[in-house]
Amino acid sequence: MIFVEYDRERAVEYAKKWALGRNPEYYDYSGIGGNCTAFASQCVYAGCGIMNYTPDYGWYYIDGNDKSPSWTGVEFFYAFMTNNTGEGPFGEIVRLNTALPGDIIQLANAYGKYYHTVVLTDIVRRRRGTSYYVCSHSRDAYRKNLFSYNFYDFRCIHISGARSEE
Repeated sequence: MIFVEYDRERAVEYAKKWALGRNPEYYDYSGIGGNCTAFASQCVYAGCGIMNYTPDYGWYYIDGNDKSPSWTGVEFFYAFMTNNTGEGPFGEIVRLNTALPGDIIQLANAYGKYYHTVVLTDIVRRRRGTSYYVCSHSRDAYRKNLFSYNFYDFRCIHISGARSEE
């Protein structure tokens, strides 16, 4: 396996370009459960360019009907990114203060159910504190302050890079 560096700038660029629109190369799942994790997957793919085509347990998109559960499902995305030892992107859970633009944040409700995936695009440090801005789909947002969302908990998935068999 060859290690491939994650291009955070490309991931963030993609997130900002398509936050309030839809890339016609991808199916829009907004009307059938939400498009937030599919959008995050598109951003991660823009930053690494490598998919994992393992049936059921991989991370890939061929078309609207032929994609892995991890491409569109909040929990499946998390499981793939934090457990992947094969081809494709991989990551780890980190504290918010160590997250970087291009990383993924997932929001949870009071029952511990993670329900929304956003892409961290900007970190602004000021004397009075740090602000974190995200882009997302389903609840389309462009550079929205993370803490303006109504959530009970969150987790940050730091994308460490990707692996390629080529």
